[in-house]
Amino acid sequence: MQSDELVSLGQLKDKKYASVLCYPRYSATETAKRIKELKTLGVKALEFAGEKKAFNISVLGKGYMGIVVIAHTATSRAALKIRRTDADRKRMDHEAEMLSKANSIGIGPRFLGRSENFLLMEFVEGTLLPRWVTTEKGRGAKERVRRVLRDVLKQCWKMDEAGLDHGELSRAPKHIIIDADDKAHIVDFETASTMRRTSNVTSICQYLFLGSQLAKVLRKRLGEIDREALIAVLRDYKQKRTRQKFIKIVQTCILTK
Repeated sequence: MQSDELVSLGQLKDKKYASVLCYPRYSATETAKRIKELKTLGVKALEFAGEKKAFNISVLGKGYMGIVVIAHTATSRAALKIRRTDADRKRMDHEAEMLSKANSIGIGPRFLGRSENFLLMEFVEGTLLPRWVTTEKGRGAKERVRRVLRDVLKQCWKMDEAGLDHGELSRAPKHIIIDADDKAHIVDFETASTMRRTSNVTSICQYLFLGSQLAKVLRKRLGEIDREALIAVLRDYKQKRTRQKFIKIVQTCILTK
């Protein structure tokens, strides 16, 4: 993480911080409204830290829908997603609903609360998957990588079974965090849906083993896979999803050694 700033709710009125609270268009009226929302969520202060920048202020993440920062409550640090003022969604209800659905099957950061402009959730501290894979070294590292990837695939299988499609896993460099205990956390359910056909397993396999820079790294770390065989089993799985076909995918990705 980059240098951090802990800012009380009172200090958020300062335009320097309010510009992030109302990103990308500052408004004193909107700032006051949003500070009131933070109070109802039990937020005491915001911590500006991370590798991304919003108006030269450090943040955890920045996307089309929102800005993510660290929030301090009376009991813990949490992740706070701030709805951008120019976002096409007027409320945070959809993402909150999708995250709650994921939580019901043991996936995603724990949902803590929401308001019109904020989503409060568990703060997952760790390393994004691509960096984690490239930095894991030493004895047992190869098996640790295999174990984490099996966990990621299993979580995607559970989402497929639950009818929850994440929507962003075919390009997932920012959507999987590995914590200090080598536990994988799938995050960011902004574009998730229960209305479309699920493709979590096929999407994550495309990203991990077929069509990304990370796929090249994994081939060097774990060995070559039979690409044609994987494409065939993924196609078969897509036609009719069964646990047996899922296990065959895991085996084809050489994650069972």
